[in-house]
Amino acid sequence: MSKTSQYQSKSSNSNGIIEWSSEENQIWSELYERQIKLLDGRACQQFLDGIDLLGMTANEIPQLKDINKVLKETTGWQTAEVPALINFGEFFRLLANKQFPVATFIRTREDFDYLQEPDIFHEIFGHCPLLTNPAFAHFTHTYGKLGLAASKEDRVYLARLYWFTVEFGLMNTQEGLRIYGGGILSSPGETVYALESDKPLRKPINAIDVLRTPYRIDIMQPIYYILGEFDDLYDLAEMDIMSLVEQAKQLGLFEPLFPPKQKMAS
Repeated sequence: MSKTSQYQSKSSNSNGIIEWSSEENQIWSELYERQIKLLDGRACQQFLDGIDLLGMTANEIPQLKDINKVLKETTGWQTAEVPALINFGEFFRLLANKQFPVATFIRTREDFDYLQEPDIFHEIFGHCPLLTNPAFAHFTHTYGKLGLAASKEDRVYLARLYWFTVEFGLMNTQEGLRIYGGGILSSPGETVYALESDKPLRKPINAIDVLRTPYRIDIMQPIYYILGEFDDLYDLAEMDIMSLVEQAKQLGLFEPLFPPKQKMAS
């Protein structure tokens, strides 16, 4: 994660309400309307069910206390207000305690199409609907507990598992390939690219392969891993993931499928 952000999170008041401006609510509305149309026939049904459960609409930015009520009832999760960027240790600690970190700011119009930091649209729209699903919630909780106990080196391997599932995962369904990764679900460009472009590789998920696959956060993904079905997340969570990390370390990383990031001139 980068160390600085131009954005600053808002804090909720004594009633648990975050005061959003009319412009911020308008940005949410436009992002929501654009994305929900794109996801028709592309998002997995579990995500769409979660949108309904959370009562999410284009009208305004949802309040976290309303999201929390539904998450608590469905899977025992909650959201946690966090600054624009948090470190890995805090990230894993929250997930291990069934708290999903939500940076309480929304992008500006200058960053409307792409934002490197996760804002409230990415977190609430992209991730929270699936946290109402037991398989997804269990996988995310297990990942948090593993990461909290892991060494700094092993966390880098674990981050790849999260990246290619929770953030950029695809899955097979009877209707065809569908999206469940929040990084795709909240990105209009990647929503179409991930399913319909002939550029990226799409491979059945194999945990050791995932742990060995380098990624970059600032490009369209050159490879996606596909779940056989949604409940495979349960099986993945129940594997001895840390022993798979050891195997991945022994085998070494795959060659990156992307060019190296250009260094800024000093």
